[in-house]
Amino acid sequence: MGDERDINFQSTERQKRILPEDSFGDWKWREALAELMVPLIGSLYRDGVNLMIYGKSLVNESPVAIMKAHRFARQSDNNELSEFETYPMIEYISTLNLHDCEIDIGEIAVKCPFFDEIKEDQSKIKDYLNKELESVIDVETVRPDEPKSIVLYGFGRIGRLLARMMTQTTGPGNYFRIKAIVIRKASDDDIFKRASLLSRDSVHGPFDGTVRVDEENTSLVVNGNAIKVIYASSPDEVKYADHNIIDPIVIDNTGVWRDEDSLSKHLKSGASKVILTAPAKGDIKNIVFGINDDILNDNDAIISAASCTTNAIVPVLNAINDEYSIEGGHIETVHAYTNDQNLIDNFHKGDRRGRGAPLNMVITTTGAVKAVAKALPELEGKLTGNAIRVPTPNVSLAILSLALDNEVTVEQINDYLKSIAFHSKYREIIGFVNSSEIVSTDFYSSPFASVIDSQATIASKNRVTLYCWYDNEYGYSKQVIGLTKKVAKIELPRLPNPVNKA
Repeated sequence: MGDERDINFQSTERQKRILPEDSFGDWKWREALAELMVPLIGSLYRDGVNLMIYGKSLVNESPVAIMKAHRFARQSDNNELSEFETYPMIEYISTLNLHDCEIDIGEIAVKCPFFDEIKEDQSKIKDYLNKELESVIDVETVRPDEPKSIVLYGFGRIGRLLARMMTQTTGPGNYFRIKAIVIRKASDDDIFKRASLLSRDSVHGPFDGTVRVDEENTSLVVNGNAIKVIYASSPDEVKYADHNIIDPIVIDNTGVWRDEDSLSKHLKSGASKVILTAPAKGDIKNIVFGINDDILNDNDAIISAASCTTNAIVPVLNAINDEYSIEGGHIETVHAYTNDQNLIDNFHKGDRRGRGAPLNMVITTTGAVKAVAKALPELEGKLTGNAIRVPTPNVSLAILSLALDNEVTVEQINDYLKSIAFHSKYREIIGFVNSSEIVSTDFYSSPFASVIDSQATIASKNRVTLYCWYDNEYGYSKQVIGLTKKVAKIELPRLPNPVNKA
């Protein structure tokens, strides 16, 4: 595969774009078009339409970021998508009366039958887009009178990322809004320290938004969202109705309460639903968004979003099992260290975890394999697993060594997974990269639950080993938001429909 490094696998008959004679002039033209896109994308978003390119939202992005998203399309179709193709489409879409929806302009452009002609002839664009978007044109959007209230119980690594992401993606639809965070008061200036931690992050960088402290109302105002700060030591110390928060969905990201009895305290405090951001104990449903969320029903008041590792491996395992049938295997997780470990050697109730996290690789256990069986019962008893905590603060790697029921080549498995990543229902859950220079820091703030490192794939007869990167903080948080929307019954149309139904 040496000649294909950083070049996409052939998946269409289209050839790479011929380089222009004046590369700088071409770039300036495309930059100008990207600049023209920014207000159109913003206006569409305020009207309830989220524009994307292969799952990457274009909302609030700079012109250069939009251009980079276009270049990302070559990963999918061996074709360098150009602003010359997408701008006239976006311009026309902005004139339509659309139902609230998500539109992947990259997929729509590339699948266009006259793609190669768009730059020179835009006359057929209207008819094409009218057909592709028919289901959402001139269809009335019914938005809720009041947004669904969200409460973040805990404000650690996951809680703060959820706050960042939710205040950036509420959109105009008034579908959900963070109304409060619940934390233990640690100091007299607690609220200012919380605001600072939200604004600044050593891993994910500064928050792309505004944070203001409202001392009088004990609130944080984040991108205009007034978020009440409630101080409490346990869920039964809170009454949400006292804060005018009615029937919220509580996202418990503390990891302290994990069984039904303790999590039920949230319900007694006024929550309508509880989502735990950790594997649950007992009979609570462990849900991996996009995989087994169809088992949810209205009577499920308490659910678990499983773990970051479970969310990383289950979608890939499910996709592989659908196509090749997994006979058995082993999963090894190379995991970034977490807050439950010590910075330097000290007592820890867990084996080995007392040793200094920034200094050691630490062999430990993982509950991800057991969680896999809950999400994919057909794989129960077929997999083993273990984990190694390593001296990096973020981004982990799952190594899936699998025995399949038939032989497969590296090219076959990679081509299949690329199709899954770009053209299936998993397209915003599973990512795909084709570079031999990728390392863990390249996946900081990656929105995917898991990203296939295709250059690392190994296959021999019926044995295959896959290397799956995942931002165990950011990617997992996005999965939690997806599950929260599912629980809140927020399901907007996503166009175009996936080509690959797997």
